[in-house]
Amino acid sequence: MQFFKESMLELIIQTSTNLPPDVRAAMGTALRSENPGSQSGQALAIIGENIDMAYENEGAICQDTGMPTFEIKTPAGVDQIRMRKQIIEAIAEATRRGKLRPNSVDSVTGKNSGNNLGPGTPVIHFEQWEPPEVEVRLLLKGGGCENKNIQYSVPCELEHLGRADRDLAGVKKCILHAVWQAQGQGCAPGAIGVCIGSDRAGGYHLAKQQLFRTLDDTNPDPALARLEQEVMEEANRLGVGAMGFGGAASLIGCKITAANRLPASFFVSVAYDCWAFRRLGVLLEAESGAITRWLYRDPARPVEKLIPPGTEFQLTGREVRLEPPLGEAQARALKVGDVVLINGPLITGRDAAHHYLLHHEAPCDLDGAVLYHCGPVMLKEGGQWRTVAAGPTTSIREEPYEAEIIRRFGLRAVMGKGGMGKKTLAALKEFGAVYLHAIGGAAQFYARCLPKVHGVYLLEELGVPEAMWVYEARDFPAIVTMDAHGGSLHAEVAATTAAALEKAGVT
Repeated sequence: MQFFKESMLELIIQTSTNLPPDVRAAMGTALRSENPGSQSGQALAIIGENIDMAYENEGAICQDTGMPTFEIKTPAGVDQIRMRKQIIEAIAEATRRGKLRPNSVDSVTGKNSGNNLGPGTPVIHFEQWEPPEVEVRLLLKGGGCENKNIQYSVPCELEHLGRADRDLAGVKKCILHAVWQAQGQGCAPGAIGVCIGSDRAGGYHLAKQQLFRTLDDTNPDPALARLEQEVMEEANRLGVGAMGFGGAASLIGCKITAANRLPASFFVSVAYDCWAFRRLGVLLEAESGAITRWLYRDPARPVEKLIPPGTEFQLTGREVRLEPPLGEAQARALKVGDVVLINGPLITGRDAAHHYLLHHEAPCDLDGAVLYHCGPVMLKEGGQWRTVAAGPTTSIREEPYEAEIIRRFGLRAVMGKGGMGKKTLAALKEFGAVYLHAIGGAAQFYARCLPKVHGVYLLEELGVPEAMWVYEARDFPAIVTMDAHGGSLHAEVAATTAAALEKAGVT
């Protein structure tokens, strides 16, 4: 297996940086389904440009490169112990090169390992099979969409849908509810894998395995094939839209399997994946570990651009320029729907930083600042930090902290994806601040808007993703989705899609 480590390194890099053709095709369809001038249309244009940039630059499509999950099939006699060791080495090397973000955190101490290794990381599942080759499939599924996984124990009462029974009609209600509850927090348009039955743990595993199917395949079970088609049609009528902005493209794939269950249990397990649907695979020669064939893609076939030259995201001239530090009057002048361009200092802070700020003074000046919910991928070259990938993280995780942070430190804007809750909205109104929505997963697009690093704080204590990075932003675009007057696009879309969900429940 002298080539196995290099084969795994290439698989990891390609999975992180190059979406497979079936996902590209689905995103192309989503792009064409939206009005280019709408908020969802603008979001999809940035997403398409980001996908193209990631391939051209061999950079991470999304800064959250997820929990690497390997599904491996080997003929009898292959040394799986050695394979596991070399996968671990390849993961560490890909992390060192900035193709993966260091994501492995000790659940007891909170310490980031720095190399994506530790108990349970990466996830590796082995299975024996009869063919003579080795098959390796890899899924990179980020934390934002992983948090929107959901499991239902049927029968149950579902918000806006009523009772879901132990039949396929009840299963469909569960799946539609899963799409609805993800909203923009799961980086719609998303794809879902579903398992009907099994036990709790087995159901989630089988649901995630469905994400290894291609988006354009047909379920061999006619009843499940019909259910997949019905879910796709009805989910895209809900109006969640890209990033939860409202629109026609909410789901790009639905893949369903069924497994036998106990008489007492009926679980519907849903694995939600975002538009940055990163999965690839390879077949390997069993003795050498060399790649003999790629799965999902043909390396000889040219990769077509999603965004043709001249059709990239364009500024209109109506954007509001924000140059931090901001005053209260500037923040209160902004309204939901305004597109802003940030120029000047931009400071990151996510889960661990928010917890730190509740108990300590800020390590840098936050008065009038824009606080960006972001865990970037960074590389240090020649003593200087370079931003490799820097898209937003899901903001709702900061809901328990944000109002107090705004009050204590005088923030005028917080920025992330997916929106925030009532407590933060009240603080925005009381203290004069806004919530800015960046486009989830657009890690390459936004990295180019952060040309310089002024400094970094709490790096040793919190690790690269959770540290507080101070950037110089240049024409960094975002949309005001929560303002200082009580306005919230997220509350509006949640209400309109809830009405559509209720209608779906009675048809």
